[in-house]
Amino acid sequence: MRSLAGGLIGGFLGGMLFRSLGFAGFGGMGGGFGLMDVVLLAGIGFAIYWIVKRRSQQEVPSEGPYQRVVLGDRGPELHPTAAPQSTMFREPDLERGLEYIRQMDPGFEEGRFQEACTDLFFKVQAGWGNRDLEPIRAILTQEMYSQLSEDGERLKKERKINRLENIAVRSVELTEAWQERGQDYATVRFLASLLDSTVDEGTGQVVEGSRTESVKFEEFWTFTRPVGPNRWQLSAINQAEA
Repeated sequence: MRSLAGGLIGGFLGGMLFRSLGFAGFGGMGGGFGLMDVVLLAGIGFAIYWIVKRRSQQEVPSEGPYQRVVLGDRGPELHPTAAPQSTMFREPDLERGLEYIRQMDPGFEEGRFQEACTDLFFKVQAGWGNRDLEPIRAILTQEMYSQLSEDGERLKKERKINRLENIAVRSVELTEAWQERGQDYATVRFLASLLDSTVDEGTGQVVEGSRTESVKFEEFWTFTRPVGPNRWQLSAINQAEA
C-alpha cells in the first residue's frame, strides 16, 4: 500500500513485531499480543476505512460526454448538464436493445424508425421557430414540453425571437436502444446544419447568431414510448461536448 494509510500500518506493525513501542502484553505477558496492540490495530483499521471511503466519494464518475441543448442555442449552455437516459437496466449493446424492443413490437424496423425520427426532428424545429409548441405537444413528453415552454417563455420575456432557417440533415444514426420500467428508449444521432439567429422582437436586429453563416451541429435525440407498437415521443436533446 503506497498511501498514507499504508505507511501508518507498516510502521505500527513493525513496532509491535519488535516490541519497540514499550507496551506490556495483556495478562502480564510482555511478549504476547497486548491490549494496546488491539486498540492500535482497531484505530488503524478505522483510519484506513475513513480514507478509502473519502476517496471513493470524491471519485464520482462523470455523467457522460453530453450536454443539454436548448433549440437555437447550439453552443455551450449555462443550464445544468443532462446526461442521456441511463440506468442499471440499460442495455449497452445496440443490437440486443433492438431485440428487446422487437419482442413486443415485431414490426419495428430501424430504417422506418430513423425516418420517423427525422420527421419529428423537423416538426420540433418548426414548432420552436414558430414560437408555438401546441401543434407538437403530442410528440413531446410532458417533461420535454415543459422545458421547451420554459425556454420559449424566457425568450418572449426578453423580447427575442429565435429563427431557425435552411435546416439540412446530413446524417441520421440510431446509437442506443434499451428498455426501462415498461418503456422503450432509443437515441438517434443527428448531424445537421442550419441558419440560427436570434433577433430583437421590436427592431428585427440580430442580437445573436447569424442569418448568413450556417451552423453545423451534432445532437442526440432520445425518444421513448410504452413498450410495444405505440407512438414515440421526444424525451431529451443532448449535444456532444467539443
